[in-house]
Amino acid sequence: MVKKLTPVLFVKEIEPVLPFWIEGLGFAKTAEVPEGNKLGFVILEKDGVEVMYQTYASADKDLPSIAADVRKAPTFLYMQVDNLEEVKTAVKRAEVYMPERKTFYGATEIGVKDPAGHFITFAQFAAALQH
Repeated sequence: MVKKLTPVLFVKEIEPVLPFWIEGLGFAKTAEVPEGNKLGFVILEKDGVEVMYQTYASADKDLPSIAADVRKAPTFLYMQVDNLEEVKTAVKRAEVYMPERKTFYGATEIGVKDPAGHFITFAQFAAALQH
C-alpha cells in the first residue's frame, strides 16, 4: 500500500541546512517555495531519496491549526501511495488533522495522527506525475 516515505523537517531557517545536504551529501534542490526573501519550503533529492524542509513561518500559514505542534518537534512523515482510498480505509480510526485536499503540485492528500501523536500525510499523485 505504501509506495514512498519522505520526512518533513521543520526548522527556523532552511538556508543553513542547504550546504550540509547539497555540498556535503550531494543532494539536489528539486523544488523550492520562497517566503519573502528566504525559503519557506524546499525538497532535496539524491538517487530517489528525498528530504523536505519547511520553516515554522511557512507552517503557520499553511496549516495554522497545527502550527504550535510543529515547534514541539513531533515527527512529520509524508508518504506517497498508489491508492489513497485504500489508505483512508486503513486509517479510518485515526484523527484527521488535514482533510483531503488537492495540491498545486498534483497530489491528493489526507493527513492523520498516528496513535503516538506523529503527523503523517498520505499522498496520491495522478498517474502521469508519479515517479
